[in-house]
Amino acid sequence: MSLFSLFSLALTAILAENFVLVKFLGICPFLGVSKKTDTALGMGMAVVFVMGLSSIVTWAVNEYLLLPLGLAYMQTVAFILVIAALVQFVELFLKKFIPTLYTALGIYLPLITTNCAVLGAALLNVQAPRGPLESTAFGVFSGLGFTLAIVLFASVRERLEFSKFPKAFEGFPQALITAGLIAMAFMGFSGLSIG
Repeated sequence: MSLFSLFSLALTAILAENFVLVKFLGICPFLGVSKKTDTALGMGMAVVFVMGLSSIVTWAVNEYLLLPLGLAYMQTVAFILVIAALVQFVELFLKKFIPTLYTALGIYLPLITTNCAVLGAALLNVQAPRGPLESTAFGVFSGLGFTLAIVLFASVRERLEFSKFPKAFEGFPQALITAGLIAMAFMGFSGLSIG
């Protein structure tokens, strides 16, 4: 894997095909954990770790277990089990070493297990002809794209708390409009082509 292809993969995963703002995957934690920037950053780092590690593990499970045994149709189930185990590991780690972040993430931490962005990265790695290094890089860069999206959104939401809006737009409608505007901005990267 050349440095140029790694750079191209990074730009594609972080900007042009951002899981949250372009593919609209992982919306539940995106909307739920984005009220404070520090909580959003913690959630983003947890997703980066789980996406990166699950990408290499699911690639290995697919290459060395599912495909040789003719069980390719079990990819989704096997990948969800791998992701669930990794999320349990992250949850135990945060509970032990960073209890404030563990408490702040609350119910959204176990929801990484069913975060369709994490599963989407694993399934996209299987569909594309990627090796183990590319799969891991794609998982990490996709997680960084998720982190960028959620931190941007959280910082905008923090600023909007001090703004005046019509009563009908206060609260969740305001968040949805903000997310839509940020997503429209990211759609500008869809024409980005390196090659």
